[in-house]
Amino acid sequence: MDLDIAEVATRTGLTASALRFYERRGLIESSGRNGLRRTFEPSVLDRIALIACARAAGFTLAQISRFLVATPGDDELRERMAEKARAIEQDIDRLTRMRDSLLHAATCTHTPLVACPEFKSRIQE
Repeated sequence: MDLDIAEVATRTGLTASALRFYERRGLIESSGRNGLRRTFEPSVLDRIALIACARAAGFTLAQISRFLVATPGDDELRERMAEKARAIEQDIDRLTRMRDSLLHAATCTHTPLVACPEFKSRIQE
């Protein structure tokens, strides 16, 4: 059963205007209309989740649009995706070091906390 635009908006946290914008950009496709309201197949929720994940990873809508229609032979796009994966891996490493340092600082008795040698070593790993 198709979902109307209001239900898609509620389930995804996007506004109806954002959904219409995504549709104009070719990121999603409506399946029809129920009166004046656009309707979407339930699979649009998965597509929007993928778009949201890619946006959170720093991809532009233009990059996402290209990614959504990519084929295995798109070598240029594949290289850009690999570059982005490497950049995300560096972000994960940096954030992991910060998390570990903060977890240590939460129980450390060193004064001041940021002068703690273990705290510093975890940040610099």
